[in-house]
Amino acid sequence: MKRNNKLYYFKIYKPYGVLSQFTDSEGRETLSNLYRFPEEVYPVGRLDRDSEGLLLLTNDKKLTDLLLNPKYGHRREYSVQVEGIPTEADLSRLREGVIIDKIKTKPAEVSFLGDEIKFHDRTPPIRFRKNIPDTWIKLILTEGRNRQVRKMTAAIGFPTLRLIRTRIENIKLDNMKIGEVLNLSKDELSTLLVILNKSIKFF
Repeated sequence: MKRNNKLYYFKIYKPYGVLSQFTDSEGRETLSNLYRFPEEVYPVGRLDRDSEGLLLLTNDKKLTDLLLNPKYGHRREYSVQVEGIPTEADLSRLREGVIIDKIKTKPAEVSFLGDEIKFHDRTPPIRFRKNIPDTWIKLILTEGRNRQVRKMTAAIGFPTLRLIRTRIENIKLDNMKIGEVLNLSKDELSTLLVILNKSIKFF
């Protein structure tokens, strides 16, 4: 059977509890529960089941390689709710790099998120502990090691309660709803290519 040569580019707001794949032998929720994607469209990278936020999907193998190849070091932004109240000194440790799995992380951009930052409620909600405060921070990384954000915050003594990826380079969640699936616009895609310093004709 002749394959469809059309290239597809999607961004989705992956909900908590959904696997970044299309099938699961244990019957857990997957991306196929969110949308009927075209054949041969796959996630670019992944988000853990207990993480939320922006995930890109495409059947464009060249773009996938550009985004997954560590040498390009593309920027990923996360909003992270941690248990406790870190200080600037704590965040400085993340900026400089911490040891996880015996390897030091690359320098990161880290800042506090203001109280005005609001996210959709999670289902199920984060366990509320009356006597233990929490804090939202923003983390921008240029590497994507296994459960890196969670291991980084744990390394400085502030476990991650909730993790939302909000941006991959210029591609943002913006006002997307949890579980929403959108096509990337031509502007989004073109700008992404410029950022990655590649001159590939997509259209």
